[in-house]
Amino acid sequence: MKPYVTRANIKSKAEQWIKYVAPYNRDHLKIKRRKAALLVIDMQEFFLDPESPTFTCGGHAILPGVGKLLEAFRNAKLPVIFTKHVHDANGTDAGIMAWWWEGMCLEGTPESEITGELSPLPREKIVLKHRYSSFYNTDLETVLRCLKVEDLVISGIMTNMCCESTARDAYYRDYRVFFPTDGTGTVSEEMHLASLLNLAFGFASVTTVDRIIKDIYK
Repeated sequence: MKPYVTRANIKSKAEQWIKYVAPYNRDHLKIKRRKAALLVIDMQEFFLDPESPTFTCGGHAILPGVGKLLEAFRNAKLPVIFTKHVHDANGTDAGIMAWWWEGMCLEGTPESEITGELSPLPREKIVLKHRYSSFYNTDLETVLRCLKVEDLVISGIMTNMCCESTARDAYYRDYRVFFPTDGTGTVSEEMHLASLLNLAFGFASVTTVDRIIKDIYK
């Protein structure tokens, strides 16, 4: 199946998506530079390997954009947090996900690792999660509170699953959420657009990688 977005056309697609959600979008929000953190969700080999049962084609297209976000946040000495969606090999933490999805990402396996293009630095926090939301039964909220974060930039995969679930949970906790159209990816444009529209309507400022970086460097 042909991917809905590629590295070659993602910038033009991003602007199209911004226009699509414009009637509902809170795009006037500007990031509070010293109160911001970047969350990179599940950019693991399990989701980026074309042979994986959970291959996410949009993940390849967003890699350069997520890389640019990483560089900007690191240069500005702002917090960067990664997540990995993993399960124990014995399945004790799988629950409904064990039969809902084909294949499980097992903790400690090569496919569970974050792709080498976005390798975390030794000091950067990695949150291990077992459900879609990065907040569910993890220490992410504690970490953000200790860092005094108010604005959360959400990137990674999948737009309509773990990224959207995390964005909603962040909003419920009174974080201002910034959601780049070209910094999140999924398996189809229909799913991507549905999430962008829902988030713009009630949960996040839908934006682009370049606009976020412009705010960070101001």
